[in-house]
Amino acid sequence: MAEQSSFAFRRIALRVLEERYLRRDLQGRVVETPKQLFQRVARGVAAAEARYGGAAAVARQTEAFYEALASLKFLPNTPTLMNAELPGGGQLAACFVVPVLDDMRSILEGVRDMALIHQTGGGTGFTFTHLRPRGDLVRSTARVASGPLGFMRIFDTATEVVKQGGRRRGANMGILNVDHPDILEFIKAKAEPGVLTNFNLSVGVTDTFMEQVEKDETYPLINPRTGQEVNRLKAREVFGLICRYALESGDPGLIFLDAVERANPTPDLGPLEATNPCGEQPLLPYESCNLGSINLSRLVRAGSLDWEELDRLVALGVTFLDDVIDESHYPLPQISAITRANRKIGLGVMGLADMFIQMGLAYDSPEALELAERIMTRIQDRAVAQSEALARERGAFPNFDQSRWQKEGRPPRRNATVTTIAPTGTISLIAGTSSGIEPLFAVAYRRRALEGEEFDEIHPLFVRKLQDAGLKDEEWLPRVLGRGRVRGFTELPEGIRRLFPTTFEVSVDYQVKMQAAFQRHVENAVSKTINLAPDATVEDVAQAFRLAYRMGLKGITVYRYGSKPGQVLSLPPQAQILTLAHEFSEECRQCSV
Repeated sequence: MAEQSSFAFRRIALRVLEERYLRRDLQGRVVETPKQLFQRVARGVAAAEARYGGAAAVARQTEAFYEALASLKFLPNTPTLMNAELPGGGQLAACFVVPVLDDMRSILEGVRDMALIHQTGGGTGFTFTHLRPRGDLVRSTARVASGPLGFMRIFDTATEVVKQGGRRRGANMGILNVDHPDILEFIKAKAEPGVLTNFNLSVGVTDTFMEQVEKDETYPLINPRTGQEVNRLKAREVFGLICRYALESGDPGLIFLDAVERANPTPDLGPLEATNPCGEQPLLPYESCNLGSINLSRLVRAGSLDWEELDRLVALGVTFLDDVIDESHYPLPQISAITRANRKIGLGVMGLADMFIQMGLAYDSPEALELAERIMTRIQDRAVAQSEALARERGAFPNFDQSRWQKEGRPPRRNATVTTIAPTGTISLIAGTSSGIEPLFAVAYRRRALEGEEFDEIHPLFVRKLQDAGLKDEEWLPRVLGRGRVRGFTELPEGIRRLFPTTFEVSVDYQVKMQAAFQRHVENAVSKTINLAPDATVEDVAQAFRLAYRMGLKGITVYRYGSKPGQVLSLPPQAQILTLAHEFSEECRQCSV
């Protein structure tokens, strides 16, 4: 590095910063420190303030943005951290949807557009529902169509090629509606290892389909080229197949199309048919969105949440994300046009599980569920208020007159949407906190990051609780590392065991309820994986999917531990437990992040 950083980061955070975010010279050497990174991002984003308040506003917001970033209380999505203030302008948004229509030109343009977006660090979502089914007629050649799955393989291969030269792995969401004739092939698509590895898959389902599942009725398959019914399937059998393959491979998830559309802020501009790769951001064709997350674990003071600081960060976060839209240089003119016309942003949170631990609440307690809803209610209300304040200063988003907000008599606002819960994978690593709204995966675990590099970690709050209770690291860390969890150790104080429920110990129903507590107060959607134990059943998946639908979620994804090779999180090997316990105990005493 060009200079020693005064920031204290864990080893994995420093590696992520060096590999993905810190600038390098032409020889590939890192020439930026974390402090300089945060200064660059603050300057680059605050430059937008010159349009509204001149040089004084730029200076004021640069300082405010830097403080929020450097304190790790707020971090934006990865493309903003990577690309802000790049020479010639950077692309700062994370979430994109690219349309794919039923003709070869649209399909190949979609591949090109995806590649350009991935090159700048963005992720892409598609619905392939408009493509004619496999075996259907292609009149121009008098031959038969490849179908959605055939073309998805082209997108997947292109993603694989592009990611080899990028700082961030390309990611896609592929959606096919449940009434498409190729739906059975789509449901099974990722059962074979190595197929569509750069895609998450979701089946688009309607309220009608979910009702047909409950009533055990049949439903029609519709050829999108002709609009004609070509077959009928039993809804319950298709639903069961989705559950089976979700259990076996983690794909597909579900997108509840009607729930998404009921929340569409601009229905006159078209339906929301697709989302970004993790499902938290429904978008119109060519639309993009940028995201940022407040680190709740940094807002605990003497065991209580600092609500005033939360309010301040919400206002700052909305302003930051609105400025990002102005400073982002989008890869296509269509993206620039619709993004600036709707100005969608997504402010959310990370560090929820860590915040609960600091406040003495178990993640899987009624009190935690109630507090989660209070927090998101507060964020949503303050975010809308700030967007309305920005509209008074800067003007409403250009499509406001065509929005549901205008039709409902709401005040003009700067942004069509303001809130999203993202998974915060790498930014939570930088912030040194738990990801998104997830429970802890384990108290000790092995993480795969940076295209396969492995890091062994122990949760620092657990080490701190051991020390506070007067318990010896050298005695307890090896024991806990062997299991990854603590609730089974009756010799530990009940207070410690209660505070560290891991993902398999939090019931499926409770995980869905936590997601719903946020979704009720989030304008976009919520990314959360419903984690399942290795011995979970198809019925467990079905229960989660049904409850998600009843509770009004916009989408749901499940993952059974061990169902995919090379999974991101796993338990460390037994042979390394003693060494890891010693190394981490020493690191934890020296590192504050």
